Amino acid sequence: MPVDKVTLDGLRIERPDLPTRRRVPWLAIVAIVVVIAGAAIAWAVVRGRGKDVRVATAHAVSHEARGAVLNASGYVTARRQATVSSKVTGKVVAVHVEEGMRVKAGQELALLDNAYATKGLALAQAEAAAANSMLRETRVRIRQAELDFERANNLNRSQIASRADLDRARAELDAWRARLASQSDSYTVAQRSVNIRRQEVEDTIIRAPFDGVVVTKDAQPGEMISPVSAGGGFTRTGICTIVDMESLEIEVDVSEAYINRVKTNQPVEAVLDAYPDWKIGAHVITAVPTADRQKATVKVRIGIDQKDARILPDMGVKVSFIDDSPAAATSTQTIVEIPKAAVRRDGEQDIVLVVKDEKLERRAVKVSTTEGDVARIVSGINDGEDVVIEGPADLKDGEDVNVVKEKKS
Repeated sequence: MPVDKVTLDGLRIERPDLPTRRRVPWLAIVAIVVVIAGAAIAWAVVRGRGKDVRVATAHAVSHEARGAVLNASGYVTARRQATVSSKVTGKVVAVHVEEGMRVKAGQELALLDNAYATKGLALAQAEAAAANSMLRETRVRIRQAELDFERANNLNRSQIASRADLDRARAELDAWRARLASQSDSYTVAQRSVNIRRQEVEDTIIRAPFDGVVVTKDAQPGEMISPVSAGGGFTRTGICTIVDMESLEIEVDVSEAYINRVKTNQPVEAVLDAYPDWKIGAHVITAVPTADRQKATVKVRIGIDQKDARILPDMGVKVSFIDDSPAAATSTQTIVEIPKAAVRRDGEQDIVLVVKDEKLERRAVKVSTTEGDVARIVSGINDGEDVVIEGPADLKDGEDVNVVKEKKS
């Protein structure tokens, strides 16, 4: 029976276009990947936009200021300073110090040639030993003479020995005793000679007279050194110069017309030429009781309240003598303290970087004083503001930052 064509067409299975069915999912996957990559890049950009910094909070303090009644200039001086030399003339064998080295009292600084002094000591010791041996022999002789005298005395009492034999034995004993006294004196002289020779050997070792710092090294091994300059230009007169840094003070010349404004223990503010922003607390020790006729000035000694390694001998310094009397007018000034690390130098201007809403703001500031790790700011920053104390060197005004840790000064 013939099959109807329409019926056969109804039994056919229609297959969809395979390339079209595969293209749709791949396009979706590519789109998803692009979206994810874009989001990651955007997150990285946002995340990496700010640089990490560490900040500290500024805080204000009240400062009572007193007026200066006199200004002067001078230099840092050392009250205890010595160019160390030797007691004897000799050739330098070794030098154990360098500039900047700290030394203790009695520490060996240099050594001179001690060959001759050592041989002299050995000779004196041999002479002393020989004198001691002679003393021991004489003591034995005296013991024998005492026995002979005792024997002669007994024989004389028994009428066996003559009076002359007794006198002879007594004279022999007295002679040995006199020799013992003479040899004892010789032994004493020999011992003192040993002490002298030992001191000569010790004098070839040059030692530090006090604790201090070596500021100059004046001799080298092989050179001649002498306590006097009679040796000519080729003979050194010192090994090194030592300064006791604990004895540093300030000396200034004050016009005699204003010396009445200076008194003992008066407070002083000193500023080194090398550190113009650092005010050093000091006080008047005394005014030297004599005037310079040529300059019409009086020398004033000023003590430094707290020693610092930055203060060096012969540095230039300017001082202000402060009126500390109860009647002196005082004013209260509010200053802001921040860590010294927050202050940066931009040419001749001091600046700080202030963080506000995670953005940097560059501020020019005026530093009053610095003490330890603290800087006192007169203007340019307010109480409670956060300043950058640690971060990259290339930070710029208006740049976004990430505050890692906050630290109050």
